[in-house]
Amino acid sequence: MIIDPDLVRRFQDAEDSMVLQYNELGLKTLADWVESGIIDVAPDFQRRDRWNPAKQSLLIESFLLNLPIPPVYLAEVATGSYSVIDGRQRLTAIHDFFAAKLTLRGLQEFKELDGARIDDLPSAMRAALGMRALRSVTLMRQTDPELKYLVFHRLNSAGEVLNPQEIRNVAFRGPLNDMLQNLANNEFLRKQLKITGPQSSAYRKMADVEYVLRFLMLAGAWRKFSGDLARSMDEFMEKNQDASASDLEGMAHRFNTSLSRCEVILGEHAFKRPEGSGWRDQVLGGLYDAQMIAFGELRVDKFERLKQNPSRAVDAIRALFRDEEFDNAVRVGTNTPSRIRKRIESMVATLERAAS
Repeated sequence: MIIDPDLVRRFQDAEDSMVLQYNELGLKTLADWVESGIIDVAPDFQRRDRWNPAKQSLLIESFLLNLPIPPVYLAEVATGSYSVIDGRQRLTAIHDFFAAKLTLRGLQEFKELDGARIDDLPSAMRAALGMRALRSVTLMRQTDPELKYLVFHRLNSAGEVLNPQEIRNVAFRGPLNDMLQNLANNEFLRKQLKITGPQSSAYRKMADVEYVLRFLMLAGAWRKFSGDLARSMDEFMEKNQDASASDLEGMAHRFNTSLSRCEVILGEHAFKRPEGSGWRDQVLGGLYDAQMIAFGELRVDKFERLKQNPSRAVDAIRALFRDEEFDNAVRVGTNTPSRIRKRIESMVATLERAAS
């Protein structure tokens, strides 16, 4: 077999680029480091999912049973400061328990400890648990910065697969990504997506962030959109990853204006399709596209006219669903160029008529 010199070089480069340190750290020490901020358990490239108390309790029980626990992976940010690459949930559970924020529940082997907090444990057990060690693998600062994101991706995608927006959150970190997350905090958007807290499905899957990105990408490209919504969002983030402050301000204004108009005119019916005499309580991505872009493109004087009588727009949108082609464009095969143009053009025309 002929060995490619470039293969050997890349192998050696990988060895030289990764500088690791291994430690066995006591659980109480880890909890204190999380509390003090020495370990940042929520760096901007981390996922949003969070263990519930029952799952956290089972981890603590595993430590009580002295069972082997996989190591956590950290990245050195500065001297004495670390971010979590893998192990956020374990470290959060350890911190919450030692900070008396976690009440044990659903234990399988130590059932008599159900309902207990750290201070309820016998002193000898509490002390031994605090000394129990968890291995940490730390990527030191000398490590190539890009490698920590590669490590994060590989470790997390080995179990539950990362969804597209979680991957973008890792791959395209920067000012644009930060802005998307800030805009996703909009109360009206969260309400429509039924996000009530960190445990909400749409929040954990970063659907709120993806909806912001989806609008910004389509707002400037829907007329010439050529297909593949996911890839187009990737390309938009790559192109604008390090956008200037003025460009980001323009994007934020465009998004906030459209969303505010949808809220003012449509209220709770925004992004939802009619069902019988009422409205289906579920956001449709295709309808979100159409309404956000159409309201954003509506002239100020026409928006003000609709604002005086919002029911004109609501009734017109309800009537629009009698058009089978439009109905299909927001519900079936929604990501094709023809259906994206159909639903947006129809919504633009509908609002124009309602405002005339």
